Amino acid sequence: MTQVSFRITLTAAAGLMALGQIAAAEGHCADGKTITDGVLTIATGNPAYYPWVMDDAPESGQGFEAAVAYAVAEQMGFAADQVVWTRASFDQSIQPGAKNFDFNLQQFSITDEREMVVDFSDPYYSAAMAVLTRQPVIEAGAEATVASLKGLIWGADANTTAVPMLVGLIDPDKDPLLYGDNTDVVEAMKAGQIDAALFDLPTALYLSAVVLDDGAILGQFPADRSMNPDRFGLLMEEGTALKSCVNEALAALKADGTLAAIEEAWLSETTGVPVIE
Repeated sequence: MTQVSFRITLTAAAGLMALGQIAAAEGHCADGKTITDGVLTIATGNPAYYPWVMDDAPESGQGFEAAVAYAVAEQMGFAADQVVWTRASFDQSIQPGAKNFDFNLQQFSITDEREMVVDFSDPYYSAAMAVLTRQPVIEAGAEATVASLKGLIWGADANTTAVPMLVGLIDPDKDPLLYGDNTDVVEAMKAGQIDAALFDLPTALYLSAVVLDDGAILGQFPADRSMNPDRFGLLMEEGTALKSCVNEALAALKADGTLAAIEEAWLSETTGVPVIE
């Protein structure tokens, strides 16, 4: 690129930024549709975990979902100081009724059943699913093949999509043991009650490296290997007028490559995790 063309590019970029600031000042489709005028209230988990939110501090914008939240907010016309964070449990958030947030992101899988009582945005991430296990299980002969995985003892959070996904991808020989939440699933693995569990790849990486002393990832199922890949959506109150604005923002972020760049920055492809055959 020549020096002249580089200057032209910078000038054009500055012009686009100025137009964006003018548009934000003039308002956006979200005006009057948030629970507090002029403020976007976003919820996450309590606590919120790496790599979705770094150091349990979503206001920093660090971590995949924190970065997505601020990108959506900016696209909707909200400056960073117009974003307010609140906390809500996973189970509480997927129940019907009024919400104390405009949207909530904490790896909510979009399902038909949930969409009967809450609204979801279009997906902002399609997750590869990974098999979390322990080194002794691998040393005992477990391999990254469906045939090998069928013989393992599986555990799953009864409140998530892990059970139907487990059946669809692996169809284990024995029914999985069901637990109240993923914390109990991990504790069962620590205690040797189960051999393996399915988690989205980023969460599995965190659990294997930080939570389990002898944790390991046996393999992964890419999102496109499943008829119904686990797709994460921003969760909103049923019937919210904000949904179309959120989807417009996400569409723009996908089109200009922002979402892909955020995914690359915080959920970059992991080497060394084999694809399950």
